[in-house]
Amino acid sequence: MNEVDCPEYWRKRYLQNQIAWDCGQITPPLKEYIDQLVNKDIRIIIPGCGNAYEGQYLWTIGFKNVFLLDFATEAIENFKKLVPEFPNQNIIEQNFFDHFDKYDLILEQTFFCAIYPTKRKDYVEHTYNLLNDGGKLVGVLFDREFDQGPPFGGCHKEYKNLFSTNYTKVSISPCYNSVKPRIGTELFIRLEK
Repeated sequence: MNEVDCPEYWRKRYLQNQIAWDCGQITPPLKEYIDQLVNKDIRIIIPGCGNAYEGQYLWTIGFKNVFLLDFATEAIENFKKLVPEFPNQNIIEQNFFDHFDKYDLILEQTFFCAIYPTKRKDYVEHTYNLLNDGGKLVGVLFDREFDQGPPFGGCHKEYKNLFSTNYTKVSISPCYNSVKPRIGTELFIRLEK
């Protein structure tokens, strides 16, 4: 087992404030996507949610079927302090690959890049299985390589080949509204089951 597969690794990262991926707010690409959603009854999950600014935003604008999933206790506790009115039953402290339920939308924000690259095919299959028919996986992926990870990088071609094995509709395009430190290094994905 690789260290990034263990909750203890992420626990230490949070305790030592080694969370450079954390922007302190919802990122513009996901905010813009969420703002165009009309049906506030859809079931949404945010795997590897971290401090879950996306979950906070969804909750404050009226989405009540939002579920957060992370196996890092510190991330979950941070979110509970940030949004104490968020229902505990919608917060799942569990390994993503051990979670089985059905959703209409999976939001991806810095989770894919945190898992070891050899597990990416498993990620694709698992997200696909978690979605209802017509469900979507939407989010942001890095379009660059890193010397070591996490984060683990990748590129458009790699992602296209990977996600096309399961998803019927695959849209991957450069982000035009990334946060300043990530400009030119992110891709926005919209995948449909």
